[in-house]
Amino acid sequence: MVNWFKVKLQYILPKHALSRLVGALAAGEHGKFTTTIIKAFIKQFNVDMSEAKHEAPEYYPSFNAFFTRELKDGLRPFSDDTNELGHAVDGRVSQLGPIKGDTIFQAKGHHYSLTALLGGDATIAAPFKGGDFATIYLSPRDYHRIHMPMTGKLTDMIYVPGELFSVNPLTAQNVPGLFARNERVVAIFDTEIGKMAIVLVGATIVASIETIWAGNVTPPTGKHVTHWQYTDASGDSVTIEKGEEMGLFKLGSTIVACFEPNKVDFGTLKADDVTRLGQPFATIKTND
Repeated sequence: MVNWFKVKLQYILPKHALSRLVGALAAGEHGKFTTTIIKAFIKQFNVDMSEAKHEAPEYYPSFNAFFTRELKDGLRPFSDDTNELGHAVDGRVSQLGPIKGDTIFQAKGHHYSLTALLGGDATIAAPFKGGDFATIYLSPRDYHRIHMPMTGKLTDMIYVPGELFSVNPLTAQNVPGLFARNERVVAIFDTEIGKMAIVLVGATIVASIETIWAGNVTPPTGKHVTHWQYTDASGDSVTIEKGEEMGLFKLGSTIVACFEPNKVDFGTLKADDVTRLGQPFATIKTND
């Protein structure tokens, strides 16, 4: 009954207004009050500050600065093995597996459209049909910067307006089409194995989604799908190496990674496995 109420309440809450209010508060610099909030958060969610580049809560002038804290240098190294992809985030696998035509598995009883996830353009979605996906949930205690699992050249970024439901496991199990329903930023890359999509999914009280090439993408909340293309001819080409940072969440959320058919093998990775940045994510399939 309690879980039912938690889900139903999300349908009636003013999620965008609430998220922007929390975002404004999180960006504020309030001295000792901010430090007190950070300490309480660390205790509540058992955040391991020994991994942070700056361990002291007092170092961070705002909650956002704390939430997007950097890790100690060299703490999450990526393998030099060119046949191995590294995990893009610290988190937990929500689901992963084959994209069946245009359909991605969300949770028991729920699927959603690949094309919808990527912004509604069938041309953008086409390379990934029949491919593979992995959905990774970032909890409040996790590191919230996203890194490249392999080297890629950015070709497209799509902003997709939408809802801001929570993306925790309870909501994923109960809200149909969740990841293709929430506000999100889609990044498409050319890689040595073809196209790779990294989708940064917004959620309740996610104050901001940023990328290293465009800065803050949302807020403000848009009303229409917006598509940017990056080409060598325009001088906007961006190549990001394996392991380099590509974006961040101010307050937590989820990423969905999509690959073309027969390009990656997730090995023994399965739903509910913990992920750690840089650790083995998948291997590149060879055409023997």
